[in-house]
Amino acid sequence: MLEDVRIVDLTRLLPGPYATQLLADLGADVVKVESPDGDFSRYSEPFLDGVGGIFSMVNRGKRSVELDLKDEDALEALYALVEDADAVVEGYRPGVADRLGVGYEDVREINEDIVYCSLSGYGQEGDLSDKAGHDLNYAAYAGFLDMTRADGDPAMPGYPIGDMSGGMSAALSVVSALLGREHGAGGEYIDASMAESVLSFSQAVVPEAIEGDDTAGETPLSGGYACYNIYETADGEHATLAGLEPKFWYEFCEVVGREDLVGDHPGDEETYDEVAEIFASKTLEEWNETFEGTDVPFQGIRSLGDALEDDDVQERMLRGGDETPPRVGFPATTDSGVERETDESVPEHGEHTREVLREAGLSDDEIDGIESDG
Repeated sequence: MLEDVRIVDLTRLLPGPYATQLLADLGADVVKVESPDGDFSRYSEPFLDGVGGIFSMVNRGKRSVELDLKDEDALEALYALVEDADAVVEGYRPGVADRLGVGYEDVREINEDIVYCSLSGYGQEGDLSDKAGHDLNYAAYAGFLDMTRADGDPAMPGYPIGDMSGGMSAALSVVSALLGREHGAGGEYIDASMAESVLSFSQAVVPEAIEGDDTAGETPLSGGYACYNIYETADGEHATLAGLEPKFWYEFCEVVGREDLVGDHPGDEETYDEVAEIFASKTLEEWNETFEGTDVPFQGIRSLGDALEDDDVQERMLRGGDETPPRVGFPATTDSGVERETDESVPEHGEHTREVLREAGLSDDEIDGIESDG
């Protein structure tokens, strides 16, 4: 898909690297530019094959170039690199890229058709643009934590929703801008915000919020419906029922022999208690057997480890092999019939510096000079 596209990746940690990993999974040549210290996630526990686990997950198949952007010669080398690039993705706090000389206007002077994406917490403009933050702050800002509660209190999300949604928004924006460029739109600047990306996931509960009825645990999709909820089974496990459409709720009632509940769709608190009692009568495995072959929207809650062991997940999403740890791949497939090979190797710090800089037109003497400057 993106086999002829080169991305210069100036990001580190999780959100930006996830964005560029999605682009790499789509075939782009992603050149990861690292400082002499390297991406912090390289050295963060837990480790996989001696490399930070997060780094290993979101830097597969990229090429690593080590450049100290505070050094003039190294900065010139970066300019040579972006001259023939298609996109640049950076994840600095607003203003930092400009101070380093790698902001949009700096890069655009070299390559006017560049697609340039800045991924930050709260966006490049506005009252919060300079505010420090991490994933949890963005989830709080967007109302996600208020809508996600346990025993009445806001609950910690299991996944870093801000980082991942921000990365996906950035990747989608880059692909869209590249497509626009193919149709004559030219280069483009993208301002992607992680906090706003989380907020964009709220569409299903926004109508209640607009009406002033966004009480956590009471909206249709956050615990307010008996037909769409989480229930405990006889063995202490938990299962989900998502019979939003009447036809699914009717089938559930028929399968469990409680046709008397058909009229209680989507169901109030009393209906919830009735359904909770039903689920508490069997183990999770027994419910799996009960609903097998039916149209009841039922799914037991499983651990991430169990999910990764699923045959379909291993076939469709897991990447890696005997020599590399399994990693979660791109969440979509195509019917093109072309098997897309992906490089699952994890680059060593600066492993491809000479290779990439030679491709950018630098001589060995020039590269030696950059190295001698540290």
